[in-house]
Amino acid sequence: MAIEYTRNEKIGSQPNNPLHGVKLAHILEHLVADMGWEHMAEQVNINCFKSNPSINSSLKFLRKTPWAREKVERLYLKQTGAL
Repeated sequence: MAIEYTRNEKIGSQPNNPLHGVKLAHILEHLVADMGWEHMAEQVNINCFKSNPSINSSLKFLRKTPWAREKVERLYLKQTGAL
């Protein structure tokens, strides 16, 4: 017995999640281009934004640190007007 889904009922669909489909790398690139590392470090107090910042080092840290990723995602949503 196969289960059929309509477009809105697809497994994994997150219609109310504004970050669905947005990669963390895109979030960081957008914030760096828009704010710069220094202002990002003021908004989210983490060392990977303060000391020798790079996209790669920040991605590694944020992928391992859920609380920091959450703060960066909130900053992105605020910056893009999605919040």
